[in-house]
Amino acid sequence: MVISTGAKFHAEQALAAMQRGLHVFIEKPLCSTPQEMHALVQAQQQYSVVAGCGHKDHAHDAVALAIKQKIEGGELGAVAAFEKTTAHNGGFHIQPGDWRGDRDKNPGGMLFQCGVHALHELMFYFGPVKSVQAKMRTDVHTTQTADCALCILEFDSGLVGTLNAYHVTPYRHTLSVFGTKANLYRDERYGDEGTRLMLQRSFLDGAYEPHESVPFGGESDDCGNLRSWFNAIRSGSTPYPSLVDGARAVAVVFAAEEAANSGNAVPLARLEK
Repeated sequence: MVISTGAKFHAEQALAAMQRGLHVFIEKPLCSTPQEMHALVQAQQQYSVVAGCGHKDHAHDAVALAIKQKIEGGELGAVAAFEKTTAHNGGFHIQPGDWRGDRDKNPGGMLFQCGVHALHELMFYFGPVKSVQAKMRTDVHTTQTADCALCILEFDSGLVGTLNAYHVTPYRHTLSVFGTKANLYRDERYGDEGTRLMLQRSFLDGAYEPHESVPFGGESDDCGNLRSWFNAIRSGSTPYPSLVDGARAVAVVFAAEEAANSGNAVPLARLEK
């Protein structure tokens, strides 16, 4: 069963399907509350069904693989930090009664809706998130969900970086990875502008440090997530992205909402496959 309804319906529908022994593919965001997240993980284990999540299959994405190769290949040197921004003006289109305008079902606003994509991508490069700090604004627009969310993420490796999600600004999706030898910049835009990937090498003699284009040849499988889920059903393996991959992304959002409310850093519990 493929579940592509609004996020506030995902958990109820997926649990009902898994209880009937059906394999499920759940669109992102996986679910709306920590309680739903834990119930889904437990049900998948209890009923031994194959459960996938509708995040991008970065293992078959040409740009993500090019970035991962630059990071792991040492060309950036030691990675010092990163900055990730995801933004568009969808908050202005939320109508009364929409689940996206319900704070209980859309925690973090844009951080929940599109930030989960960013979190899934960042964990593909850098591994598990250890803790999160956050600040949010809800006063820019009339909805009760967050208009702006600014997060500081700490990873198990010790890496720190920022994830910013805005729901009331023009479209922008960027990633900057800062290293001791070079910086890597990814910029995604609508339409013909496409995706740009740039490298900026560090010169210690004070010289001008220009940008150079980074090729990312090879094909991307836009249906790789569904294909992985289907193949896992046939082979009995674990799909990528899995339900747990989706849970890891929303878990950071839930922690960020808690951090914004409390003013304290919030640690992340481990979710095992």
